[in-house]
Amino acid sequence: MRTAKLERNTRETQIKAALKIEGKGRYDIRTGVRFLDHMLELFTKHGGFDLTLHATGDLDVDQHHTVEDCGIVLGQLFSKALGDRKGINRAGYFVLPMDETLAVVAVDLGGRPALVYHDGVKARLVGDLQAELVHDFFDGFVNNCGANLHAKVLYGRSSHHKIEAIYKCFARAMKYACSTDQRLKDQLPSTKGLL
Repeated sequence: MRTAKLERNTRETQIKAALKIEGKGRYDIRTGVRFLDHMLELFTKHGGFDLTLHATGDLDVDQHHTVEDCGIVLGQLFSKALGDRKGINRAGYFVLPMDETLAVVAVDLGGRPALVYHDGVKARLVGDLQAELVHDFFDGFVNNCGANLHAKVLYGRSSHHKIEAIYKCFARAMKYACSTDQRLKDQLPSTKGLL
């Protein structure tokens, strides 16, 4: 089983987290930002991962440090749990309708961080989450996972649905990218010979 545990402590946030890639969609998430909790819970459920993530942050200042650091920690967990990445599919994508909204996410776990993110959300808050910080969450993730991630809402009306569709697509894309191909279990998914 591919698993990882870590603690990340700064003067702004304290985070304890654990991940099991071959999980059952179980979660225990407490970040202090309830909408972010909800997004990470559905990411875990739709990806079939097990995730525990407890964060305490300086929410009296702003949500930025907590949201970004949760993305950093999630990226570090996946990077650690994937190990040398031999045998993984490496890339995955998913297109998901959520009522009137349609989103697509594509991910490549090839070691090079890059993010292209367009959610079309114009609202300042979605639930209790500062909507612009979703970009920072994914930026933290890609830079610490060594992932290339493209996320886009093609159309939609509800800001809630737009962000939720992206997290569900992210889950399904990661589920496939992390999955292993038994025929290629001893090989890195790269012609270069390294990731």
